Amino acid sequence: MTEGPDEWKVDMIELSGKVALVTGGSLGIGRAIVLALARNGADVAFTFLGFRLKAVEAEDVVKEVQSLGRRCLAAESDVSKFEEAEDVVHRVRSELGGLDILVNNAGITRDGVIWKMKEDQWDQVLGVNLKGCFNYIRAASPIFRKQRHGKIVNIASINGMRGKFGQANYAASKAGTIGLTKTVAKELGKYNVNVNAIAPGMIETDMTLTLSEEVRQQSVSEIVLGRFGQPEDIAEAVVFLVSEKARHVTGEIMKVDGGQYI
Repeated sequence: MTEGPDEWKVDMIELSGKVALVTGGSLGIGRAIVLALARNGADVAFTFLGFRLKAVEAEDVVKEVQSLGRRCLAAESDVSKFEEAEDVVHRVRSELGGLDILVNNAGITRDGVIWKMKEDQWDQVLGVNLKGCFNYIRAASPIFRKQRHGKIVNIASINGMRGKFGQANYAASKAGTIGLTKTVAKELGKYNVNVNAIAPGMIETDMTLTLSEEVRQQSVSEIVLGRFGQPEDIAEAVVFLVSEKARHVTGEIMKVDGGQYI
């Protein structure tokens, strides 16, 4: 692997002929996943929420994917809505001709200590981070069962494995995602469907840029490699897990955290 100043260059993994769907794909980790899948040959659909800025970001991602010679579909959707997940999956199959890969990436935070956390803070985070995973797995799994192949990757967090002060809702949602991953791996394994999760540590995104310098330094001090991860670190792990190189890997939680969990 080599890094250039303007792009992330990696050895190719063959995904030609595959159709992928990524939730929350307009920015940050989701955007990196969409572009990595496209660079390796997949046609890619992704969801985004339809605020004005997000719509512009989504259009930019579509153009980047198309510049790589791949087809791309941006679907405005709230992942916490069960019916919308079914509609998006149907649209992907109709417009892109199938579905082989599902990456549940969409996630939010609404931090607060438990004695101050409001009900809507809890409900919103669980609705997007955990129910969103359920909604899209539920919509995609009958397709994967019938065609007897499929790849699912859920983006969890090391905080779902260890807990995090001020993040009871987020940690619970990611712990739930881990349990969901292991269960669905058992249920879909006999249909040749691989189901795994990635547990990122601290990744450099727009969200982390808003953290105070004190919080950033505290986080870096936990990381064995001494640096924040980049969205591309997560994206390349996703590409591996949805490829045939990981055909015998399922039910795994892959930490991509620079040693932060150790």
